[in-house]
Amino acid sequence: MTLNRRDFLKISGAGAAAALAGCATRPGTSARAHVVVVGAGFGGATCAKYLRKWGPNIAVTLIEPNDSFVSCPISNWVLGGLRSMDDITHGYDRLPRHGIQMVRDSVVAIDAGRRVVTTRGGASIGYDRLVLAPGIEVLGDTVRGYKEAEAAGKVVHAWKAGAQTTLLRRQLEAMPDGGTFVMSVPAAPYRCPPGPYERACMVAHYFKQAKPRSKIILLDGNADIASKKALFTWAWNTFYPGMIDYRPNNAPLAVDGGRMTVATEFDDVKGDVLNVVPRQRAGEVCDLAGARNDSNKAWCTVNLATFESTTVPNVHVIGDSVLSNLPKSGHMATNHAKVCAAAIVELLAGRQPDPTPVVANTCYSATSDTTAGYVANVYRFEAGKGYVSAPEGGATAKGDEPNFVFAESWSKNIWAEVLS
Repeated sequence: MTLNRRDFLKISGAGAAAALAGCATRPGTSARAHVVVVGAGFGGATCAKYLRKWGPNIAVTLIEPNDSFVSCPISNWVLGGLRSMDDITHGYDRLPRHGIQMVRDSVVAIDAGRRVVTTRGGASIGYDRLVLAPGIEVLGDTVRGYKEAEAAGKVVHAWKAGAQTTLLRRQLEAMPDGGTFVMSVPAAPYRCPPGPYERACMVAHYFKQAKPRSKIILLDGNADIASKKALFTWAWNTFYPGMIDYRPNNAPLAVDGGRMTVATEFDDVKGDVLNVVPRQRAGEVCDLAGARNDSNKAWCTVNLATFESTTVPNVHVIGDSVLSNLPKSGHMATNHAKVCAAAIVELLAGRQPDPTPVVANTCYSATSDTTAGYVANVYRFEAGKGYVSAPEGGATAKGDEPNFVFAESWSKNIWAEVLS
């Protein structure tokens, strides 16, 4: 059964802990173990599903404020006119059949000592193990004037697929032929390393079809293309010569929504549409648990064999919020999820988790409406080293039509894996 916030509040007043399986018990008792998962994206939904598959006696509660899943992978295709928002939006209706209790709400407090999560709706939910999968928080205040310009609809990041994706597409459609699209790439680490460069390809494809006199200025906060350099360089030279003005070491410092400019260390760049993607950090809920614990208090350090926080016992963090040498991608988040789920099942049974788990990552990037390339790697965890990549992995230097078909199939398969 899926509970909305109103239904959940009804039962919370009369003992929500008793109504949600596992919530009536306190940690350390002999009753059924209870795992709470926060966030139903690629990582959280997958983890909840596999906890139930591999630990059928474990009660699992999945907390998510949104009523649908909107995929960041393939969202750039929406900007390029290849797909619609409906194509990347999916419901959560199939997850409860695994025995997952879904609560549509937001987490506002975590008492890691008492092992209790508090929701905005007023519910207190106890847990034996807590999994945090909130994705990323976009740091608008790192770019002067960004928040004001965003509130006025003058600039968007669209780095969380949804309403901003729709708005950015509309802005591109309204832009005059001959106009300038200014977009930025944040300094690493950030969600989806090849994503900004794929976005440049998709917008350039749209311009080539509908606004051939328009151009793109790509301001990169990194010293060079951060992922799949050969692939994107090939695509820009092959399909969009002279259309993309790539400027490395050009992090945005300020945005002026009135003048429609982005200021860098070197100059003020004027555009008709501004797509500034600020720096990022682990989702806010990680801070509520005390798990945002690296030297900058930005990302979460974890035991990468179990994804348990290095500073907060019984709290695991998966997906983009984790600080590691692994890419922050949707595919990788599902692999975090499975390693974490398997580890929790073993820990709750009093056994030792696998000390050398293996994870994989595949990430496709469209370079036109018919071509794509990929990066693929397999990693094994080694104590003292982290995850070590197998030498056979790597990226394609050029896009082609078969990989475009594979990219579409990959998206459909991973959505089914996460949500079915």
